[in-house]
Amino acid sequence: MSSPPPRKEYYRFDRFQRVEHLLLIVSFTTLAVTGLPQMYSLQPWASFLILGMGGIEFVRVLHRLAAVVLILGSILHFVALAYRLLVRRVALTLLPGWQDLRDGLQALGHNLGLVRQPPRMGRYNFGEKVEYWAVIWGTVVMVLTGFMLWNPIATTSLLPGAFIPAAKAAHGGEALLAVLSILTWHFYNVHVKRFNRSMFTGYISHAEMEEEHALELEAIEQGRAERGTDAAALRRRQRIFVPVAAAITGLLLVGLYFFVTYEQTAIATVPRQQVEVFVPATPVAEEVH
Repeated sequence: MSSPPPRKEYYRFDRFQRVEHLLLIVSFTTLAVTGLPQMYSLQPWASFLILGMGGIEFVRVLHRLAAVVLILGSILHFVALAYRLLVRRVALTLLPGWQDLRDGLQALGHNLGLVRQPPRMGRYNFGEKVEYWAVIWGTVVMVLTGFMLWNPIATTSLLPGAFIPAAKAAHGGEALLAVLSILTWHFYNVHVKRFNRSMFTGYISHAEMEEEHALELEAIEQGRAERGTDAAALRRRQRIFVPVAAAITGLLLVGLYFFVTYEQTAIATVPRQQVEVFVPATPVAEEVH
């Protein structure tokens, strides 16, 4: 009996990208588990979760630690992205374009039975681009509103006080939207429809490439995907990039330090007030009529 042909796979994500994804999983999950119970703290299930995690003070500390991990992961991602674009000169394959809109409409028509052929897409399909830019947008909103809630006195020294409840509403709304998006869109497309292991193993199967990235598969099979790199030019670009990236990263880390330590809480940063309370020297008997 002949053995089945070996499973053909393609290298998709390197180790650094997989580490980035792991940091995002850990920070996002922790933020969701510790943030949503605070948002719905009056509900019995939220109170149960908060008590189960050690109380509200510990939950708040854990939430802020996860926020720091998310910001560190974002800094790491943009430095790595700049390296790939400026040093390795990798194409901007995650930028959306009109072709993604056409692919989305064709995919919708195919799922409804109106179009015979599904769209043939490149390295990142329209759904993956939507998710990527949603993460970018969501992270920016969460960091800005999170700073305002973490440092309310600093915020209200520059902006009207109404920005604090507005930031709270935006922070909670964006968090809820992100969690629902992960539980529906991302979970279905990556784990239910077909379990895509590429972000954990680094490799993607031939069948998945045919379905999700047919244009990239065609380029690989025709030898058009690989592009040689001039070693001398690569070293020259690295010599310029490394010190500039180190300086910018240092500034971002200093900004993160001020983000975390600018003020502790709205109560702790207000100077202690001396309040005199009037107490009668001797009690005054009530008159009896």
